[in-house]
Amino acid sequence: MNKNTKLFSIISYITWIGWLVAFFMSEKDDKLVRHHLNQALVINIIETVGTILIRLGGLFAVIGEIIDIAVLVFFIMGIVRAAKLSDEPLPIIGDIHLIG
Repeated sequence: MNKNTKLFSIISYITWIGWLVAFFMSEKDDKLVRHHLNQALVINIIETVGTILIRLGGLFAVIGEIIDIAVLVFFIMGIVRAAKLSDEPLPIIGDIHLIG
């Protein structure tokens, strides 16, 4: 862990741009930042799917809104855990690993 671990862990949850900044500027061997980058990536992908469903309208929009509310909760939980330098996985999505 280095002095920017907390910063990059938190930034990774702040939209796709924050995720990209944290991905490219953090040290590649920082396991805690990698953990939060992975969780933030999964959340961002789910949020993008929710947004697409909302734009489709009808029943899809209702499902998309529910997804967006869940995503907001996950974002808050992730930021709080990143601020505490915790590597505890988020519920439901914490076991999904897209980044090695």
